[in-house]
Amino acid sequence: AAVDAEITRLGIEHDKDGNRAKAFLYCLETRCPKTGWMVPMAPSWIISNKARIIAKLVPNAPQKRYDIEIHLDVSDDELKEAGLGTVRDGRLVHPMNSEHSGIEIKTIRGDHRDLDGNNQNKLRRWQQSDFAPLDEDIYQERLYCIQWITQASLGGTREETFFASVTTEDVAREQAAIATVFAGLADWMANGFVPEIRIEHGDETSRLHRERGWTHWHHMFAPRQLVTQAAFAKAAKSSPILKVDFCSSLNISSKICRIDPTVHQGGLVKFAQVFDNQALNPQMNYAVRSAYMNMRSGLIGYPERMRLADYNVDCVDARNIKTHSDLFITDPPYADAVNYHEITEFFIAWLRKNPPPPFDQWTWDSQRSLAIKGKDEDFRRAMVDAYSAMTRHMPDNGLQVVMFTHQDAGVWADLGAILWAAGLRVTGAWNIVTETQSALKEGNYVQGTICFVLRKRLGQSNARRMEIEAEIEDAVKRKLDSLSSIHDEWHGETLYTDGDLTLAAYAAALEVVTGYSTIDRQPLDRDLYRKLAKGERTMLRDLIDYAENVANNVLVPSGFPREMWRDLDKSERYYVRMLDMEDKGSAKVADFQNFAKSFAYADYADLMASSAANNARLSGAADLKGKMLDGDGFAETQLRQVLFAIWKAMDKNDPKLGVTTLKSEYTADYWPRRQKLIGLAEYVSAKTKRTRPEESAAAHELAEALKVDRV
Repeated sequence: AAVDAEITRLGIEHDKDGNRAKAFLYCLETRCPKTGWMVPMAPSWIISNKARIIAKLVPNAPQKRYDIEIHLDVSDDELKEAGLGTVRDGRLVHPMNSEHSGIEIKTIRGDHRDLDGNNQNKLRRWQQSDFAPLDEDIYQERLYCIQWITQASLGGTREETFFASVTTEDVAREQAAIATVFAGLADWMANGFVPEIRIEHGDETSRLHRERGWTHWHHMFAPRQLVTQAAFAKAAKSSPILKVDFCSSLNISSKICRIDPTVHQGGLVKFAQVFDNQALNPQMNYAVRSAYMNMRSGLIGYPERMRLADYNVDCVDARNIKTHSDLFITDPPYADAVNYHEITEFFIAWLRKNPPPPFDQWTWDSQRSLAIKGKDEDFRRAMVDAYSAMTRHMPDNGLQVVMFTHQDAGVWADLGAILWAAGLRVTGAWNIVTETQSALKEGNYVQGTICFVLRKRLGQSNARRMEIEAEIEDAVKRKLDSLSSIHDEWHGETLYTDGDLTLAAYAAALEVVTGYSTIDRQPLDRDLYRKLAKGERTMLRDLIDYAENVANNVLVPSGFPREMWRDLDKSERYYVRMLDMEDKGSAKVADFQNFAKSFAYADYADLMASSAANNARLSGAADLKGKMLDGDGFAETQLRQVLFAIWKAMDKNDPKLGVTTLKSEYTADYWPRRQKLIGLAEYVSAKTKRTRPEESAAAHELAEALKVDRV
């Protein structure tokens, strides 16, 4: 209520008709060196796909800039054109530049190396007193659209919204917000209502300096957001509950909140939160929620029983824990996948000056130097120390729950050794779906997190390697069968990707091996505390890989003969799987890279016709022609010979040439192989109908010619 009253007093969210703003859409703007035009920057000008709402750039020649109009219910062609944006593959492209390829963003930014070989650019580094660009800055910021809530529906169960272009009155309200920040910023900082600390350099945070010139945490917030958050911070000064709400509000309030045009719920376009992923990614165009929506969306709304609950909060290093507990729940960092010790400073910067009890007892610093990070032997030793301390401080019937997601088999092997060395064994592993499908995530990404249930390993037992492998095979099959049955009963979106099922196989392996004290009389942590040589493998890594192979044997791509899958080598499996993914529309290079990791196939690049970021594709028969026929790996597989035969059939439009090619290659055992060669040709034909129709037709004709071949 206090925040709302302040915003209403300032008059920066209501138009002359009494409509109230829901969200403001901004973009960067820069001067094109080629033309001298000021160009709005965005990877897409689509506001909503479903509602067919776009922002359209209209050249204003006298001013050498673009007016931005909001168009509703546009045609397919207009929607497609808007989707191209003005920032394409790292280049600025706009209609008034006759060079259609545009100009590289790094050129506009002035990227270069200094005398010491460090990457630099010409972006001005913002000062503490800055909160908006100066006139001389390379990047300007521009309001280009407002989403309004009609006055008649305001506060109702179903508020009506509409998008509108920016008017002169809107610009005046924007200037009023800027003037409010200009007048109040120094006082807000002095009282701790707005952060005054610098953004320290790090693996994650340095991009803010590099890509925008931001040097202090408040630079990430638009003037309107600073007004709102300063008012909220003042109101929440003495309340622990409101401080947590305040953090939730911060997570939907910054200039890195992405506009998602693919989601359109109840008439409302979705705007992402700051931690849409565990990174700080500056956006070319972004959404600023109004104070009205910030207060409605950002507050958690605790049940009264939680407000009255008895609790104790300690902020301590896990290695120095003193309290005994029945249950520990951890979400550990690993292999520097997420720089928690850096991104946490996003919240610390806002909270550090006015923390209410009991948070006033905390050290309000990220303590970067104490972070357990990396993936070498020192990191593994520190992780063992942390989990051992928790194990010592829980009863024999206590539990630990570890949430974990990582696609590297080596990381899973290390995790298993760490948990084993801490005296723990995995007694259960559950795949919890924590992500939803998104246009940003295609291919072999994971949608879930593995939740391990851990207990103390109290007994002493040994197992032989062969027995362990048999147990792992049974455990993996049970786990995948269980997930498949859940998936089959689910009638909504895809629950588990191949990546999720691979993680389930890793988890099943850890469930088996951590139950034993030794394997072949050897402890699992024998290699944990030393530096491994490049390419060196541990016993646990071999067992994790064995679990992955069991899973790969089960995960047969749709349409491929199951009885043939087991006989394929990793290069063939990779090619067969990616043919299936291409048929489903995958074209992101990350998809190909992720599946290469799943199949442990390091030479996948040899099979790529294109590795462009969004136009990746396999080499087809016509791309390979006579290449990769000699040597080991893919070159010696039956699939490679079938692709060569398909090309021979295509080249002369004669499938008999393909048959002759295969007979020449397999002189001694052509007839025993023939059914598998037919199966491979039919699969290639089925999966290339859409992507390479000429190859599909030739593969079909080759398969038919093989079928009618007689002695």
